[in-house]
Amino acid sequence: MERDLGIKAEVINKALSVSITAHKSPEKLCLVNWKIPNSPSQVIVAFPISRSLDDWLAGDSTAKPFGETKVDTKMFPSLKSIGKDVVATVNGAFMARFLRILNDESGKFRAEVTKAVDKNKQIIFAGHSSGGPIAICATVWFLEEYVRSNKKQTPPRPLCLTFGSPLTTDRTFCHAVQREGWSDCFVHFVTKLDIVPRILLSPRSSATELLKEIVSSSEPHHEPVSIDNLASLFSNVMKNASCVTSHAACELTGSKHTLFDTMSRFVKLSPYRPCGKYVFCTETGRLVVVKNPDAVLQMLFYSLQIDSVTELQKTAEGSLRAHWAYEDALNKSLAPHSVVCLENLRELPLSSDDAALNDLNLFAPAKLCLRAAGELEKKKLDNQRRMEGKMGDIEKALVALEKYRTASEQDGVGYYDAFKLQKKEEDFKANVKRLELAAIWDEIVELLRQEQLRDGFEADEKWVVLGTRFRRLVEPIDIANYYRHSRDDVAGPYMKEGSRPSRYRFTQKWREHAEHLQADSSGESFFWAKVEELKNKPWEKMSKDVLDLGARLKKWYENKEVESDVFLKKSTLVEWWQALCKDHAELHGILPIPPVE
Repeated sequence: MERDLGIKAEVINKALSVSITAHKSPEKLCLVNWKIPNSPSQVIVAFPISRSLDDWLAGDSTAKPFGETKVDTKMFPSLKSIGKDVVATVNGAFMARFLRILNDESGKFRAEVTKAVDKNKQIIFAGHSSGGPIAICATVWFLEEYVRSNKKQTPPRPLCLTFGSPLTTDRTFCHAVQREGWSDCFVHFVTKLDIVPRILLSPRSSATELLKEIVSSSEPHHEPVSIDNLASLFSNVMKNASCVTSHAACELTGSKHTLFDTMSRFVKLSPYRPCGKYVFCTETGRLVVVKNPDAVLQMLFYSLQIDSVTELQKTAEGSLRAHWAYEDALNKSLAPHSVVCLENLRELPLSSDDAALNDLNLFAPAKLCLRAAGELEKKKLDNQRRMEGKMGDIEKALVALEKYRTASEQDGVGYYDAFKLQKKEEDFKANVKRLELAAIWDEIVELLRQEQLRDGFEADEKWVVLGTRFRRLVEPIDIANYYRHSRDDVAGPYMKEGSRPSRYRFTQKWREHAEHLQADSSGESFFWAKVEELKNKPWEKMSKDVLDLGARLKKWYENKEVESDVFLKKSTLVEWWQALCKDHAELHGILPIPPVE
């Protein structure tokens, strides 16, 4: 187990045990255990279940069908796609419950975390059932608060162990976690029959009644619903799960499904998707480990397939028992160390006698979906390698433009103005390089839009550095070209929404994310557009913007984010600024420019 998951079996057992014990005191914020057998450097923080349906699905029947909400990016700045600027979606009820725990006036949760950090302990956030999503939220909060913030005292990365947790985060959440390199922090245990990990693939209209039964079924005096009604509730959930996974399978294979396309106009599918590593526990005591989130989604559905009405009734009853029997399931699974890791999915044989896969109903149809997940993963890797193969072309073009900028500065004209004037052959050659680079970076952006590159691409340091260099060198002459052809007369200012090319917006956001900068603060590559926009306005309408631009330019120049050729005597910026200085003394000395004549 430790070899396959990097976690000792006794740690997993203890995390589950503490999570189950926490259920006995649901009024407590969390249960902390400092004594883990053979693991003195770890501490468990487990969250109890909630028996209130309001803690599963926020709002009433008029609320969003899956209780979803966007995360607060001030608290969770990493939980978004960077270039596309799409914020992650989570289950609102579970996030609200975590925030109540985090901000409770007693300060218990924060105090326990601080104590563990001070002692340099690795925290294991754990939860069974509805405690699982709270553990997920706590883990991401910790990663944002202590790891990504680059505090002086960086504690060991946390672990998140969940058992029978419902899906509560979307694809963007998973993308962000993988991009940040946090995916291995999350390990989720799921038994074959447990319906709870699948239940929020259904809207509240289908899930509520079954949720009531699940939440109440652990109570000693609970009167269960009739078998027929339970089977019907179970069946409705699985039908919705089928819609979600079938639609996802069509996306994996790149095929069109007319029925699903039509349905999507009227029926909203669940936004929730797996995130992290999943460990499926079979009924025979085997464990199947999967990292690929697309494969996990398919396995959640296929492993709980029903062949007959008789089996449906039996499975519906078993699904409730399975949700409360994780201790028995893991005791059986962890003892023999029978673990299968599904890694090379694209080469998964369709005909196989692998007992663990057969135990999970992973026969030919399921394996085709898993293969498709593997093929998509391989395609993303191939695309990334192909883009990396173009780094040499990017470098050559950038070097050529750097030489062009140096030559323009020596002529006393400046890079921006030389390109805008287009009087020499070198200006034409620079334009060719601009177009070559634009084509490469537009291809990269389109692959990112279509999610055809690996999740870590936008956080890869070499691409962030190269993207910043590209943006600072090429966007100024793109702006020069824009105003040279008077495109602003038709499309409006360059910075108007829809005018500035995505290749610059994406690469700017990469840098801001990597360096923890305020959004839209990295404007050193497009200040020329601001100059062009302001220079024809009357002073009373631009005074504030001019002073702000001057302060920013000074800072960018001091930080070597803009080049000295910007301040040449004949540059558009200097001539405009000096004209303003004649009438407005408050501008004197802001920029390193020649004195006013």
